[in-house]
Amino acid sequence: MSMNTTAGHGAARIAAAFHAGKPAFIPFMTAGYPAPEYTVDLALALQEAGASILELGVPYSDPLADGPTIQNASAQALAHGVTMERALELARDMRKAGVYIPVILFTYINPVLRFGPERLYDAMEKAEIDGILIPDLPFEEAEEINALGGKYGRPLISLVAPTSAQRVQMIAEQAQGFIYCVSSLGVTGVRSELREDITDFLAAVRRYAHVPVAVGFGISAPDQVAALAPHCDGVIVGSALLDTIRKAEPLLSQAETKQEGLAVVKKFVKLLQSGV
Repeated sequence: MSMNTTAGHGAARIAAAFHAGKPAFIPFMTAGYPAPEYTVDLALALQEAGASILELGVPYSDPLADGPTIQNASAQALAHGVTMERALELARDMRKAGVYIPVILFTYINPVLRFGPERLYDAMEKAEIDGILIPDLPFEEAEEINALGGKYGRPLISLVAPTSAQRVQMIAEQAQGFIYCVSSLGVTGVRSELREDITDFLAAVRRYAHVPVAVGFGISAPDQVAALAPHCDGVIVGSALLDTIRKAEPLLSQAETKQEGLAVVKKFVKLLQSGV
């Protein structure tokens, strides 16, 4: 499916992804993990398994918000030479191969500044990337990126955490695309239980947000997805998916078993959505 993405289309396509009658399923994958040659096939597999939006992580050596699973995935992708430039190339390859769902670039502010913010937005437009998420960019310091997001129609996705109660209204009211609610304190990673106050937190965010509200960090099981579904517009899964990809890597790495490995990933994604 080919798309001519011009200014404004990224924001519109993100909005459209949240109107399927149930919470959007938003998987996170690291560009180039477990190796660059698998990225396109994995993206297509996630789309086929029901993903509404894809978060594409740019490997980074100092990922402050990420736990061991995503750190290890980044380290492996970096060892394969995956830079910002290569991640953007992989995004372009995904589009050429038939990935049509919105793609959000997940990166940190240092790689953005090194690449050049305007240059990055121009490259995002060429790669048909619909938005960007920068977890270590403070809301108060995001003016330049927000301006570029408006210019190119590719919004900066805001994060809001349970610790920022006094800032929830301010962040939620100005959020673009969708708002990423951090379900638990600390870094990313699989957690066996959700915070007891998570529904109150999501209700507070939804009270002020004018865009869809998605929740991530630590979500790893169908019962967690089912419990969150009535209280949000989207569910983000990262570390648990990367763990599944890591286990499937021996299958993915052999031509004769690659489809079997992709089937393992798709089965996991469908299982996560089974309670919604």
